[in-house]
Amino acid sequence: MTTTTRPVPVVPPSATDRPRAIRSVTPAVLAEIAIAAAAGTAFALTLRYVFDWNGVLGTAVWAYVAFLVTLYALSRDRESPEVAVDRMVTTVVWSIGALVTGILAWMLAYLVVRGTKVLRLGFLTNDMATVGPTDPGGGALHAIIGTLEQVGIAVVIVVPLAVLTAVYLNELKGPLTRPARFVIDAMSGLPSIVAGLLVYTLWVGAYGYSGFAASLALIVLMLPTVTRTAEEVLRTVPDILREGSLALGAPRWRVILRVVLPTARAGLLTAVILGVARAVGETAPIVLTAFGASEVNANPFSGPQNSLPLFAFRLLRQPNVRQVDRGWAALLILVLLVLMLFVLARWIGSRGDKRLGRRR
Repeated sequence: MTTTTRPVPVVPPSATDRPRAIRSVTPAVLAEIAIAAAAGTAFALTLRYVFDWNGVLGTAVWAYVAFLVTLYALSRDRESPEVAVDRMVTTVVWSIGALVTGILAWMLAYLVVRGTKVLRLGFLTNDMATVGPTDPGGGALHAIIGTLEQVGIAVVIVVPLAVLTAVYLNELKGPLTRPARFVIDAMSGLPSIVAGLLVYTLWVGAYGYSGFAASLALIVLMLPTVTRTAEEVLRTVPDILREGSLALGAPRWRVILRVVLPTARAGLLTAVILGVARAVGETAPIVLTAFGASEVNANPFSGPQNSLPLFAFRLLRQPNVRQVDRGWAALLILVLLVLMLFVLARWIGSRGDKRLGRRR
């Protein structure tokens, strides 16, 4: 005797059984937000009048708190407590995001306004060797060359060390994996001034100030950032690629060299760019290692050398309008350089994600 099983029919959920989206912006929600904003403002102004407050920040904080409480009460009475909590938390998140974005936009706008006063083509092609504090002209060519050389040397040394360390931690997982990861985590929290003091003690005391000494300090700062990012990137490579290559008889070193690293190439390049952005704005280790110079020094292995952060730091401390304007222009160049690096990193990372998705 055989029994047959009939398929259970799938009953589509009715309109009443479907979950309702609570993040819906309707005219009623906008009215609630407007009423809550008016109530919060009125409450804060009342407190300001009763207690004779003069501070704007305290009034704004009390107005915001009253706005959230009123919005929660209105949403709870009209819909449900769950919707009220969700709407209040969403409002808090959007408010904080708008505040942070506004502060960053204000800082960038202020920097652009102050930095464009003396930012001309001559500022990028001249140095400060023959220019006095009150003389017009001059530029940051020596600082730009110093920054590019110092960061370039650090990248050449950091990239192979960081990638090999990431491969060891994620692919080989030998007996030194735990100590190596502990050292990398400890280096991630190392203050930049400590890296500068370390290089100053071990190198500058014996060989003098140089751009290479500054590169050594930047290496200490870049290495943990690039290593940890590269390790996370290697973890995103699907295991099926490794298993398929090993099943075909390829040795592990060939799998890493021909399969894992090419697949994670975009992410590894992003890790390098993030490491560069981490080190390009450092000032404290440059003061202790490169010391700074007013003329172009194209030899990073001999003599003091300047950089954009150090150049801006020293000029902004001068009691002279021209020097301060030059410092703001140098900061604008530095910020634009870092912004370009981050945009390039995001673009490369998005391309790598799309390519990896197509391979999957």
